[in-house]
Amino acid sequence: MAKGSEALGEKKANLNSTPSDTFPAWAKTVGECEEKFGVLKRHQIYGLNELEKPEGTSIFKLILEQFNDTLVRILLAAAVISFVLAFIDGDEGGEMGITAFVEPLVIFLILIVNAIVGIWQETNAEKALEALKEIQSQQATVMRDGNKVSSLPAKELVPGDIVELRVGDKVPADMRVVALISSTLRVEQGSLTGESEAVSKTTKPVEENADIQGKKCMVFAGTTVVNGNCVCLVTDTGMSTEIGRKKLNEFGEALTLIIGLICALVWLINVKYFLSWEYVDGWPSNFKFSFEKCTYYFEIAVALAVAAIPEGLPAVITTCLALGTRKMAQKNALVRKLPSVETLGCTTVICSDKTGTLTTNQMAVSKLVAMGSRIGTLRSFNVEGTSFDPRDGKIEDWPAGRMDLNLQMIAKIAAICNDANVEQSDSQFVARGMPTEAALKVLVEKMGFPEGSTKVSTLADGDVLRCCRLWSELEQRIATLEFDRDRKSMGVMVDSSSGKKLLLVKGAVENLLERSTHIQLLDGSTQELDEYSRHLILQSLRDMSLSALRCLGFAYSDVPSDFATYDGSEDHPAHQQLLNPSNYSSIESNLTFVGFVGLRDPPRKEVRQAIADCRTAGIRVMVITGDNKSTAEAICREIGVFEADEDISSRSLTGKEFMDVQDQKNHLRQTGGLLFSRAEPKHKQEIVRLLKEDGEVVAMTGDGVNDAPALKLADIGVAMGIAGTEVAKEASDMVLADDNFSTIVAAVGEGRSIYNNMKAFIRYMISSNIGEVASIFLTAALGIPEGMIPVQLLWVNLVTDGPPATALGFNPPDKDIMKKPPRRSDDSLITPWILFRYMVIGMYVGVATVGVFIIWYTHNSFMGIDLSQDGHSLVTYSQLAHWGQCSSWEGFKASPFTAGSQTFSFDTNPCEYFHQGKIKASTLSLSVLVAIEILVTMPPWVNPWLLLAMAVSFGLHFVILYVPFLAQVFGIVPLSLNEWLLVLAVSLPVILIDEVLKFVGRLTSGYRYSTRVPSAKQKAE
Repeated sequence: MAKGSEALGEKKANLNSTPSDTFPAWAKTVGECEEKFGVLKRHQIYGLNELEKPEGTSIFKLILEQFNDTLVRILLAAAVISFVLAFIDGDEGGEMGITAFVEPLVIFLILIVNAIVGIWQETNAEKALEALKEIQSQQATVMRDGNKVSSLPAKELVPGDIVELRVGDKVPADMRVVALISSTLRVEQGSLTGESEAVSKTTKPVEENADIQGKKCMVFAGTTVVNGNCVCLVTDTGMSTEIGRKKLNEFGEALTLIIGLICALVWLINVKYFLSWEYVDGWPSNFKFSFEKCTYYFEIAVALAVAAIPEGLPAVITTCLALGTRKMAQKNALVRKLPSVETLGCTTVICSDKTGTLTTNQMAVSKLVAMGSRIGTLRSFNVEGTSFDPRDGKIEDWPAGRMDLNLQMIAKIAAICNDANVEQSDSQFVARGMPTEAALKVLVEKMGFPEGSTKVSTLADGDVLRCCRLWSELEQRIATLEFDRDRKSMGVMVDSSSGKKLLLVKGAVENLLERSTHIQLLDGSTQELDEYSRHLILQSLRDMSLSALRCLGFAYSDVPSDFATYDGSEDHPAHQQLLNPSNYSSIESNLTFVGFVGLRDPPRKEVRQAIADCRTAGIRVMVITGDNKSTAEAICREIGVFEADEDISSRSLTGKEFMDVQDQKNHLRQTGGLLFSRAEPKHKQEIVRLLKEDGEVVAMTGDGVNDAPALKLADIGVAMGIAGTEVAKEASDMVLADDNFSTIVAAVGEGRSIYNNMKAFIRYMISSNIGEVASIFLTAALGIPEGMIPVQLLWVNLVTDGPPATALGFNPPDKDIMKKPPRRSDDSLITPWILFRYMVIGMYVGVATVGVFIIWYTHNSFMGIDLSQDGHSLVTYSQLAHWGQCSSWEGFKASPFTAGSQTFSFDTNPCEYFHQGKIKASTLSLSVLVAIEILVTMPPWVNPWLLLAMAVSFGLHFVILYVPFLAQVFGIVPLSLNEWLLVLAVSLPVILIDEVLKFVGRLTSGYRYSTRVPSAKQKAE
């Protein structure tokens, strides 16, 4: 691969060359493709390898979308009608003036403000989603100028780049296959071509007019590698794809229906005010209809509906979730699907892999076991060091420079049957590839090279993996039988410098032993593998596994006779056997076992506490690993899944043992932790399926191609960001940027917090809406003058629902959030108890707003508060309820009263006391509504943002009260100190009512929770 890159580096780019899309790379040889694409100035020619972003929605279209809501359209129509009536008739007094246009103009203005808020919410959510997509951008392993760049952003690829693809990778651009590292390369390209099975790829050119399925030497952007490794040359960049966005489910359908009926009822109750008739001879006649009043009450009903139904809720929820996912991304949990945030909060089971998730994945060989000088004997060497630095530690009692043939074979297999690399970055040594394989290469360096080799001086002393390179020169790799989780081994065919072809294999010790017939002794001779030797090896394996060591075995054999003349050519007859990975087990048979190593993979320090947090939070942890049973049990005891002296015979099973259990669901229902070792992907799927059938909400981790079905099946599929394949990431709901189990637990806590905040502001919006509905309904039912006009209702909705609801989204998480059991996935946002609680509060809001209106008209004082200072006249409740008949009352007079610097008098028409004169009573009602809706939020000292929001809401209310122009617009007047005391006297009891309801709720929560029947959650795809 390096040679190919160097050859490319020597060539210059042809700036006037034909564009890449007209060059048939599939019909050309590798040499011709390399000649075509140079390296110099390619970015200027081809640009970035990314989607041409579609033009964003225009601002005009966004504004129109805000008026898509039926209720908003109805209100808009009502405002237009009101505007036309004002233009034709003037106000009800018949005068043409600006006051007649105030109401429709204010309604237009508030609708525009509502649209601006909606646009801001949508664009904010989109920006947050775009930021998350950027964090999760695809990476590629590229060779440039002879240097390997392991994580180049895929968008920076240009034609001519050399890219290495591995199993599980998503192909970042259209590319020509240059060389196969493995024996086979199969790509899933059904999304592009419709083919149902993965397609084998080759390096051979095909016909120039071949269709897309026939281009066997090309891999295409957006497809995925399901088998094999290869090196490719980028020929085309940029691709077209369609990205869909999942919408949140709306939950308020029943509420919408109820409020719609109430609105219609309110309008019908007021029919008597705009439609009247007399009965003549038993039949209605002399109908009188006031179109102005009909429109007015229609506006009230519609304004009530708009205030009551939170039509902007989906946008608010999306914003809350999107901003929440940003916070989670800062904790290394990248949420790919917004609804997953809600699901995280009700996770009941976490099924976690072991390696790299519960452990650090900082592998280091700590023990080497080789064969002895005679059958039935073993040699053991302790290996020092815990890093990827070959100079970190040594092998105890090592025969330096005098390696026997058995040790040489172990070194050869560890060096050559290996795709990893170790690089020095500043003073750090880092693994490129699988950490397990990198640790084996470090072991080879510590083992050294046999004394007297002619190859010792051919490489520079500064080479980190000097010994591994020497072995690779002696034994040329000609084919790779890549690892898979079914046979649990990897093999390579090599053409030795001795002229002999060998098959070198590494893998799980038990699996290799099953396929081995001989063992190699110290002097290189082979003996038949007898039962005693097999038992001795397995006993040593168990002892190492109990010390939490992960063990890997080594074996070899002569290549099968069909491969005796195989040279890696695709034209060789035997090559066809390598195209089907199901043949690999039979090829890797009749092996000679040579030894094994134990690798130490220490647990992450923070995992023990994270598992304890899960136990406290009512979340069960199940470890599902492909590792050896004893090793996995030792790690599980160390990290707290099991207690040190706990009997785990019924809790720890292999995948095969679990499949043989008769009552599998009952096994999974056990409290505490469970372990499944030597598990295969099909076992993961079955465990997830059974847990979901039993009503559990399952988070499942995975990193490989074969894990994708289990990740999709789980409620929360969690992919590894470092070790995970692109296929696993695509199938997941969440990606761990640090591959750390504790990040999952932190994400669950954050998910619970986000859900609680979302629930808080949704409940707040619903409770305030119920209060407004109750207020208008009571006014209509009692027949008293309207306490609040449509403009005021819309203002209350905008001001009181806006800042506090937004601030509730920033509530800090509860201190005991991870000490509560997970909520059930089918729990509704508004439970019957919560609905009852807010109905009670809503009814009090209605009583308080209507009550303060009545108190002002009928009382001189209330609770010792003097209300007579303004000089207003008192009426009886009966007069107030029948104010429409005022013109027929004999001798009715209304005294003038003051409000701020204004004086209202009714000398010419005393009945105006119930129309124009209701302005102060209406102001009191509005102020009580604003006060109560802010008081029922939560203690402001918990959330500083809420304190600010409350100040903003009250501040805006004071602005419209005390700025004369705005007071005139909204039909209100300034209040005196005594009148503010009345507002507080009527509003404050809501706190007591709310606290009593909360107390009752706490007392009955256990009973209410226990009476619910659990139901399984079905994942919404």
